[in-house]
Amino acid sequence: MEVERTVTVSNKYGLHARASTVLVKTATQYESDVRLGREGGDDFVDAKSILGIMSMGAECGANLCLKAEGADATDALDAISDLFKRKFDEE
Repeated sequence: MEVERTVTVSNKYGLHARASTVLVKTATQYESDVRLGREGGDDFVDAKSILGIMSMGAECGANLCLKAEGADATDALDAISDLFKRKFDEE
């Protein structure tokens, strides 16, 4: 089953190195395949890949689509969505 969520990058510096690292560490705790892309776009990157996430260049205010597929997909997206809500604990 595939689960999908939309999140907004609201931390000041966007998905920079530290925020991307936190996202990857969170995503790798789950067995599900987790992908991240710009809302309305067709290109998605592996949320377990620091290079993939950094290559997006997602700045503050960007709307992103999270997709996960697997047994723990909902739990994975709950945890990752929470990071975005908490602004990656940067503020």
